[in-house]
Amino acid sequence: MTTTNRIMLVDGMALLFRAFYATAMSNYFMINSKGMPTNAVYGMMKHLFTAIDTYQPTHVVCCWDMGSKTFRNDLFPEYKANRGEAPDELIPQFELAKEVVESLNIPNIGQAGFEADDCMGTLSRLYREDSQVFIFTGDQDMLQLLQPNVSVVLLKKGYGNYAEYHEGSFFEEKGITPAQMVDLKALMGDSSDNYPGVRGIGEKTALKLLIKHQTIEGILDNIDQLTKGQRNKIEQDLDMLHLSRKLARIHCEADVNCSLEDALFFIDEEQMGRKFDELEFKNWQKNIVGI
Repeated sequence: MTTTNRIMLVDGMALLFRAFYATAMSNYFMINSKGMPTNAVYGMMKHLFTAIDTYQPTHVVCCWDMGSKTFRNDLFPEYKANRGEAPDELIPQFELAKEVVESLNIPNIGQAGFEADDCMGTLSRLYREDSQVFIFTGDQDMLQLLQPNVSVVLLKKGYGNYAEYHEGSFFEEKGITPAQMVDLKALMGDSSDNYPGVRGIGEKTALKLLIKHQTIEGILDNIDQLTKGQRNKIEQDLDMLHLSRKLARIHCEADVNCSLEDALFFIDEEQMGRKFDELEFKNWQKNIVGI
């Protein structure tokens, strides 16, 4: 099916964090005359405009985490507990980034209790029926959302370097379907999100088991076919296996919506220029917008 709508769902958190740490390593926080650090927002805009130039979307939506606690913390209090507080120079840039996105007439979407991932999953399900959707993120978890009309564009190091995934290319690379990725994460856990999965089972074993048995249910139904070591590990961590699957699955029923009309990509250049000048973005015409 060919569609004219090209909708880009942007992971605002991923872009902002990536941009911040790219310059924070050298203490380059770009503090303006009002004492406001702007390095993360400046870099985020550069990532955003580079992606827009590359993918030429007709519609753009930016999704955000709304606070650090989500339904996953209710399920597992240690979820993401290994992450420290955001650096002082980054904290004021969260709201600032949303202001700047708003000045570009791009909707900011988020829901308390859910992550940006859940919002992007919900919107991709909403839009994919009659539009081509590009999910723009740094998070491999989003690969579970791949569908015939949904691509995932992963940010690589630098600007304009992407790994673009489609349903078919993911299967060729991993040997499993995008939907099976939830079970993969449940088995091997996720150290960055701080849930263990089944202790002692890594990606290689998890992939092998899923290629043979398709799902966690398939593995459990055929547990007598597993090696003694694999069987013991799974039986010992059975509760955590089921819990890890709930944590790994992107929740595509968040209470968010954004009409195509609101998401239509149209920049008021005067409004954008005023905002960029107000924040004292240097050389933004050349470095961000590319004019």
